Amino acid sequence: MIALVRMRLTGFLRTGRALAPLLAGLVVLGTLYGGGRSQPAEAYGVSAVVLFPVIAWQTKILLDVEPDVQRRLAQVSVGVARERLAGLLAAGVAALATVAVALLFPWLVGGVTGPVEPGDLSIPVGVALGLWAHLLAVPAAVALGALASRASVGGAAYGVAVLALGGVGAVVLGLSGSVAPWLAPPIMAAARTTAGHATALTLLALSGWALAWSAVVVGGYLWRRRAHG
Repeated sequence: MIALVRMRLTGFLRTGRALAPLLAGLVVLGTLYGGGRSQPAEAYGVSAVVLFPVIAWQTKILLDVEPDVQRRLAQVSVGVARERLAGLLAAGVAALATVAVALLFPWLVGGVTGPVEPGDLSIPVGVALGLWAHLLAVPAAVALGALASRASVGGAAYGVAVLALGGVGAVVLGLSGSVAPWLAPPIMAAARTTAGHATALTLLALSGWALAWSAVVVGGYLWRRRAHG
């Protein structure tokens, strides 16, 4: 299965498909940090929100690179369960690479600053909260991108619709006052938490919410894969 993960990542890179989401991520990060300097926790919280649809799109592209015939051959070689798990793992590795770029980027362009007033979070605490916010978004974004992949929905138009609805819904439903915020991953709630005073209980609750949401969406992806092969 490790060889299959490596093969999918290699195909994603060598075909040049990785370039589009990378450039999109750099554009949104450049726009985000171009407006002035922010403290790490607040900046990273917003960064996790804007990168959520980028990572989901990146996941869809990665899973769509492999031809259908090759995917079925992989199922025969390693088994259906391992083939599907290998795709999710490859997408997860690519997502973590994007997160690494997002965490490093603001320091390169001078987009972050240290504590300004008494009571502001220290830089290490802010970076830790920012890392948490990005890692919280990763499984949800990978799950959404997998659900939007060609192997799951069939047609390209359906995949775009899933990505658009999921990305917009994550922001709209996550806004304060939404009647059903649990229908979306808690990326907006995480951003608000990093900008305020997070407690351990809040971090655990949001992490559990994100993992539960991701598990449901991955379940939908696996169910759709049974229908499409």
